[in-house]
Amino acid sequence: MNQDILFADIQLWDSNRQAVNFPAQQAGALITCWVSLDWLQKKADKPLTEEADILSAFSVYRFDLEELAEEMIENEDFNQDGDIEIG
Repeated sequence: MNQDILFADIQLWDSNRQAVNFPAQQAGALITCWVSLDWLQKKADKPLTEEADILSAFSVYRFDLEELAEEMIENEDFNQDGDIEIG
């Protein structure tokens, strides 16, 4: 794992966006990362309707998500807002 990219142990469900937000930091810059509910449901292989279940699934796949986000940050695969979007 690249030590230049750090992930805080913070995750927030955004019901409007239907995604979980988790922050990363690279060289002092804060990067907002998102993982879609659809991605989490596919990985969990079940519907996730309650916030607690969604955040629990996020926790299960956190390591995979951090690796994906790290790779996307290194490849500069940012969206138009400068965020990382998974799924």
